[in-house]
Amino acid sequence: MDKPLKNPPTYLINSVDHALRIATMLQLEGELSVSEVAERLGVARSTAHRLLAMLVYRDFAVQDDRRLYRAGPVLELAAHSPSVASRLRAAALPHLHRLVDVVDESVNLAVRTGDTVRFIVSVECARTLRVGSREGMVFPAHRTTAGLLLLAELTDEELQEVYPADGPDLEGLRDELARVRRNGFVLNQNRSERGVVAVGVPVRGPDGNALAGLSVSMPSGRYDRHQLPSLVNILNRAAGAIEADLA
Repeated sequence: MDKPLKNPPTYLINSVDHALRIATMLQLEGELSVSEVAERLGVARSTAHRLLAMLVYRDFAVQDDRRLYRAGPVLELAAHSPSVASRLRAAALPHLHRLVDVVDESVNLAVRTGDTVRFIVSVECARTLRVGSREGMVFPAHRTTAGLLLLAELTDEELQEVYPADGPDLEGLRDELARVRRNGFVLNQNRSERGVVAVGVPVRGPDGNALAGLSVSMPSGRYDRHQLPSLVNILNRAAGAIEADLA
């Protein structure tokens, strides 16, 4: 059975959402200052300080002698065992910020695990109407831009292992993945979320295998199909810069 997409709760508790996002940032980045947290969340320093204090109290974070916060005992396994995803995130983050400056839309980097993808970094643009951060969230791979990019790397046998039964229509998915391989990019219109258009390209490791999907997301009302070649070119340049740093 197809997995449902995630929708925000009817009553979104901002303080809880902010605390969970901070925990994700600490997991993936290692250490952050109060100012960095405040800027990333778009809140006052005093609010960021209170959120961090609660995470410290519950052992999700600790503060060192430099007054920087890092993952606490609850998250220490991730903090002391840097993963491929965390190294990829560290290499990509500066390039994602530059990409946002160029396209003035939100951008994401996601990796695949089985039949899901996890967004390891999101950088929002400054526009009032924008696609919000997906950082730390997990979605069905075949419903996302990055997921389609990464599934397109698989052989038919490997795809069958990912979706042995009760999954998406494999015949239709194979046809779509073949188009992704031919095009080298994904155009996702309202597939992940209604009213959102995303364009993505793969980010490859030194061995040539795709490690992640890099995408730009925007409200569908701002998408102009005539800009697609330019967007793909800009994304490919950013992906190339990330790949150079990884190498």
